[in-house]
Amino acid sequence: MLTVSRAAHLIGVTRASLQKMISAGELSSFDGMVSSEDLTRLFPDIRLEESGAFERITKIREEAFGRRVRERILPNQEILAERLAAQSEELEDVRRHLAHYHDLIEALRERMALAANDSPQDALADLASFLDQGLASVLGSEEPADAVAVMDEVLRVVSAHVTVKPSGREFFVEGNESVLKAALRAGLAPSYGCGNGNCGLCKARVVSGKLHQVQQSDYLLSANERAQGYALLCSHTAVSDLVVEMLEAHSAADIPQQEIVARVKSATPLDGEVMMLHLQTPRSNRLRFLAGQSLTLSVTGSTATFRGDYAIASCPCDDRNLLFHIRRDDGDEFARRLFAGALKAQDAVSIFGPWGDFILDQDSRRPLLFIACDTGFAPMPSLIDNALAADEIGTMTMVWAATRPGGHYLANQCRAWADALDDFRYVPLTAADAAAAATAALQAVRQQPEDPAACDVYVAGGPSFTPAVVDGLRAAGVPEAQIHSVIY
Repeated sequence: MLTVSRAAHLIGVTRASLQKMISAGELSSFDGMVSSEDLTRLFPDIRLEESGAFERITKIREEAFGRRVRERILPNQEILAERLAAQSEELEDVRRHLAHYHDLIEALRERMALAANDSPQDALADLASFLDQGLASVLGSEEPADAVAVMDEVLRVVSAHVTVKPSGREFFVEGNESVLKAALRAGLAPSYGCGNGNCGLCKARVVSGKLHQVQQSDYLLSANERAQGYALLCSHTAVSDLVVEMLEAHSAADIPQQEIVARVKSATPLDGEVMMLHLQTPRSNRLRFLAGQSLTLSVTGSTATFRGDYAIASCPCDDRNLLFHIRRDDGDEFARRLFAGALKAQDAVSIFGPWGDFILDQDSRRPLLFIACDTGFAPMPSLIDNALAADEIGTMTMVWAATRPGGHYLANQCRAWADALDDFRYVPLTAADAAAAATAALQAVRQQPEDPAACDVYVAGGPSFTPAVVDGLRAAGVPEAQIHSVIY
């Protein structure tokens, strides 16, 4: 039996897909577990060596513009040895139990033989014959090994499964990465600060499982904390499957305001009107934020300080590398200086925030509908990447309206999502202005297979676009609690 999370990871589908099969009665589930036999039956043509959650999004990584490629690596020799040792101990326990059961069966056979000699009875003889036939069948069986179960055991050496309490969220620790990094990569929002073992904000209680320290830490846990099983998630990786009690952010109010001096990594034109600004924070002072939030950027010139508010276009899983889509705007001095080439690599940019509650509803499993106009698209990659990382959402639809020729400045990213994911749709629209874009977007929404009232809807654009779309959604019966909007 496998957890739904591990089964999805192994087969290479989303947890939402397996949950849908369970709801439809196609896949049996017992206390959140599914059997390897049922998986083999439902996926008879699966090639396990070519499947898996990471391979599922390889195409996105290869084709998406500007996406940072995070390679999957094997654990180092020390961690690999520890995981193999732990698996060997588990195997030895199984062998020891099997030996005891074999001895018990043999003792039962001897007693039955003695009882049959002392007081022959047909029923006792039949039972002895049944036992002999059963043992012969088991010992002489040439039934092939359960391929799913075998591959699961192999993957346990490469990755460890983590269950979070009290939320019940699950994720996998790959290679040598820390538990904290794995949690962020999986779309969770754990409590942390520096990410370098200095602040202690990521300490959590390990209920079960074994850790291995992969990074030195200057933060000292008390003797009482160590006795209770506390550890710094940023400094340890998982040797075995874990159950961890940790704090998670569920709303914007749970994220503290931060002030960090970042450095310009690059400024890349996405087209003639939009620039992608890449900022990098210090290793010892990373930005904690939720997907969809925004920041205030500030640079100090020779005579004045210039500020601008922009959506974060990157995923919280990469908390050092922050991306922004900044449009040309002569009324925005920060943007004007950026397009004029005044910001060079390694220039200092102060960031303040994060702010805004344009974030994913982490407790919802409804389909997601994203509607954007022009650079209202900016927060969408962050939201979509976070939803993909969480691996619990079904259908996603991206409706993107542009009011100028070539305004879909990251169309290749959207096409990569649509090509790589069965349940992702990309709907590009063009319109003369924002008002016409709102009308076109609402019409496109009505043409989608999902009823918008059954979706969580995220709308972003200018003041002539966002309110009009929100009003149209309300008129279409979308509950207020399912509409999330922001004006840029």
